[in-house]
Amino acid sequence: MAEAFKTVEPLEYYRRFLKENCRPDGRELGEFRATTVNIGSITTADGSALVKFGNTTVICGVKAELATPTEDSANKGYIVPNVELPSLCSPRFRSGPPGEEAQAASQFIADVIDNSQIIEKEDLCIANGKLVWVLYCDIICLDYDGNLLDASAFALLAALKNVQLPSVTINEETGSSEVNFKQKNPLMIRKHPVATSFAIFDDTLLIVDPNAEEEELATGTVTVVTDEDDRLSSVHKPGGSPLTGAKLQDCITRAITRQREVKQLIDKVIKSIKPK
Repeated sequence: MAEAFKTVEPLEYYRRFLKENCRPDGRELGEFRATTVNIGSITTADGSALVKFGNTTVICGVKAELATPTEDSANKGYIVPNVELPSLCSPRFRSGPPGEEAQAASQFIADVIDNSQIIEKEDLCIANGKLVWVLYCDIICLDYDGNLLDASAFALLAALKNVQLPSVTINEETGSSEVNFKQKNPLMIRKHPVATSFAIFDDTLLIVDPNAEEEELATGTVTVVTDEDDRLSSVHKPGGSPLTGAKLQDCITRAITRQREVKQLIDKVIKSIKPK
């Protein structure tokens, strides 16, 4: 009977749970799904991480390549993010060119990188005007059940903290680059941005870490990005119900707490990894 009611009136079905300050999956309104991260699982990448938020699973692999900088950014490297939503991760996605949701997620990650200053692009410069690093950050959703943005940002941060770049020098006589793969150094991670997403129900009620079903039923969503200094990097709100200043402040406060939890989890996993 409950399943039939859920099928016919899914929003009303959810409202009955929300009135009791809980959700159909058993979580409280402010409760995140079980979160896990596995770091360094892709041996062919320069850095990698796999993140799970409940049933949502995202993997990020970082490949570093050498390139020539542009004239107007002679002392800066590049970070190129790309989010993929293959058909295997959910029936809602189709094979072919990136869809609107994948493009929006890629732009969101690019904005997080730029706004948070997670890495200073000057740190990717090897020789001014001659040689820089390019970091290709491929984020692939393996199983989609909502909250893609939080999982993608989490996977990106964990993967970047796992990156080891070989030492590179320029031969002054020949002008060629010499790469020493035996001597590697970690990336300088300047900030630790963490995204925290909320779904808005009936224009006023906020729930954290929405799954796919909750995103479909919500009247809006908002994603807040904060760092370890409690600094607000950005607020991403793609339309939907407006938020009052008080509600937004509530989101920011919860996002700050979540940032600390995520950073602690990443640091704990990295600490447990045995050096090669």
